[in-house]
Amino acid sequence: MDLSWFEELSPRQADEVSGLLGDARAADGVAPVGEAVVLRLRPEARGSNHLLARDGDVLVGYLHLDVFGDSDGNKVAELAVHPEHRRRGVGSALVTAVAERAEPLRVWSHGGHPGAAALAAKLGYRKVRELLRLRRPLDDDLPPSVLPEGVTLRTFVPGRDEAAVVYVNHRAFAWHPEQSAMSIEDVRLKEGEPWFDPAGFLLAVDADERLLGFHWTKKHTTDLGEVYVVGVDPDAQGGGLGKALTLAGLAHLRDTGLTEVMLYVESDNAAALAVYGRLGFTRWDSDVQYSR
Repeated sequence: MDLSWFEELSPRQADEVSGLLGDARAADGVAPVGEAVVLRLRPEARGSNHLLARDGDVLVGYLHLDVFGDSDGNKVAELAVHPEHRRRGVGSALVTAVAERAEPLRVWSHGGHPGAAALAAKLGYRKVRELLRLRRPLDDDLPPSVLPEGVTLRTFVPGRDEAAVVYVNHRAFAWHPEQSAMSIEDVRLKEGEPWFDPAGFLLAVDADERLLGFHWTKKHTTDLGEVYVVGVDPDAQGGGLGKALTLAGLAHLRDTGLTEVMLYVESDNAAALAVYGRLGFTRWDSDVQYSR
């Protein structure tokens, strides 16, 4: 097996990696890497190292290393092994190679895959973070969205609202390892994705058009939507704006014909879990981050 590092993938390599990720998703029922990794396959993306594992001419494994890392200073890796080439040491080789390159290192396992847990134990890694995925049906049993007095909702305007969203996002998620790093470039990059819909990007503003919070929704399939990001400026928290934004986004997704919605939340965020529990969300699965 040959392991090779690349700072940038060629179009052919990117297509190979996309194919491997698709095959892994079809086999496991969950994407093996996060959305940010898929965006980093593009040639214009920066901040990535790509590790390709080949058996002859066949791509059998892929690992992405975020060299920018998270806000805690960790380098972050995500990987996938082709379903037809598992249990042959490919995963161990990928993780061993990245551990020699990056320190401190965190490694994601999406969907809590049992193979990933076994590999982590074998290589001396332990679970240090868990990101829960919750879901609920989009039915008529949605409470109404009641905005605080003086607050109105409007939709996102591409080319005008990026800076304000990033500013509020940074204030709302200053504590979060990944979300706090969202940039104007990140928002614009996602505006080019097929799923992006400004009508599902709801902004809460005051009488002076100052952004107080937002709910960015996302459509995954014809049936499934996502509470992608709900962010409220700390100065506007405590008055029910977060709940109102969440419910407004859920109503929007339901009214577009979706039947189910999901979201991600940190397993130790007790306050958020309590809010989502009262709104009818239940656990689906989880992503686990490991460290050695």
